[in-house]
Amino acid sequence: MTNTRREKGSSILRVLEIVEAVASASKPMTPTELAKELDIPKATGHRLIQTLEAEGFLQTNMRGFVIPGARLHQTALGIIYAGRYKAQRRAILEDLSRKIGETCGLAIPDGTEMLYFDRIQTNWPLQINLPIGSHTPTWCTASGKLYLSSLTQSQRQLMIEKLPVQQYSRNTLTDPGELLDELAHTDEQQLAVDNEEFIDGMVAVAVPIKDENERLLACLFTHAPVIRCTLEDLLKFEPLLREAARQLEQVIRGPLQS
Repeated sequence: MTNTRREKGSSILRVLEIVEAVASASKPMTPTELAKELDIPKATGHRLIQTLEAEGFLQTNMRGFVIPGARLHQTALGIIYAGRYKAQRRAILEDLSRKIGETCGLAIPDGTEMLYFDRIQTNWPLQINLPIGSHTPTWCTASGKLYLSSLTQSQRQLMIEKLPVQQYSRNTLTDPGELLDELAHTDEQQLAVDNEEFIDGMVAVAVPIKDENERLLACLFTHAPVIRCTLEDLLKFEPLLREAARQLEQVIRGPLQS
């Protein structure tokens, strides 16, 4: 009985170590590389990874690398949504929205799109309705361009080639060269803008929220109708966005000390 319990505990620990390694890896690894990295027997590593794939926590891409699966993404979102984190996060967003006077929110990459997973709506009669759970394109939104700019140059190139880039408004950039130049500028500035590129009459600005390894965790955005706030007006709030992003990084990386 004792040996069985020890083996069960060992297997659970190995599963958690595999999930942790995949989630925190700077670049995807193959099952063999993961087993070597974690000092797990190759056959055991492959068996556990196959089980995690079957349950949707991990997936193997076309090049044979192990990457997070849908259930692992949902688990991560659940942690971010957790009660204490949610209260602190929304307090920061509410304070930012009140100071800017416009809608503020958070978006994260979800496949080839961006997912709006939190937002504070203003009380102006004229609103742009993009509710929590909305999926938006990457190439013509501030948060999406910020995400694409966080990729390597080769990854950006591949994404632009494979994405169904289409015209959403009169200012949407659809030329691959122009888009890549815009992403390079966004990466340099660590700030992205949407100058009526997604919706005619709407402008937006986004700044990154990063983990302790400087990897993009989420995008903090604010958007407004141009009839009330121009892009130049919105950019004046960059210092407030940067400060709120710093506070959110502290919340998402770990609980604030009470």
